[in-house]
Amino acid sequence: MTRTTEAAIGGRAPPGFLTMPEAPRGLVIFAHGSGSSRLSPRNRFAAEYLLRLEFSSLLFDLLTEDEARDRRNVFDIPLLGARMVEAIDWARADERTFPLPIGLFGASTGAAAAIVAAVERSAEVAAVVSRGGRPDLAGDALARLQAPTLLIVGGEDREVLALNRAAAARMHCVKALAVVAGATHLFEEEGALEQALAAAGRWYGEYLRPGPTFP
Repeated sequence: MTRTTEAAIGGRAPPGFLTMPEAPRGLVIFAHGSGSSRLSPRNRFAAEYLLRLEFSSLLFDLLTEDEARDRRNVFDIPLLGARMVEAIDWARADERTFPLPIGLFGASTGAAAAIVAAVERSAEVAAVVSRGGRPDLAGDALARLQAPTLLIVGGEDREVLALNRAAAARMHCVKALAVVAGATHLFEEEGALEQALAAAGRWYGEYLRPGPTFP
């Protein structure tokens, strides 16, 4: 039986959404991009897709409503990364999720936040996936990233594709670049988002594996 409950990350409002299948294989924490939120149709669609693969998901807002009104915060990668670290720490402290291997799923600027958090909590993060993301904004964290990382980009999103290739060249972890042919930045073309999520599902299936139970 699938259950969706509220998750109070860092004491901020509104709370996030934790969705868990009966026997989860792992937990995927989402990092949305600029102008998005926990209610993003694409992220919710992605969470539902991963749920069918038996992965739990945590969707939450990286910024409060007041913070989001200041556009500087939307591109403040250290701040966004710190919020992702809070979510990872929350997952490790919550009895429902503490034993699960953790994957991060970032879109747009959220991809950089996910990478920064994966470096900060390298012992906790088993895999990272970026969908149409800006990993280049993670800066020096790219070279320190240890978690296996998949970068998914639309073939027609040429500027972002070039930025992802440059970012991948700076990574020393297990990495891969998946290009969805014919897709633009938001993967709005028929079947494009499903292709991106299939690649993400395979990546999490490979790297989100049960480890020792945390005390």
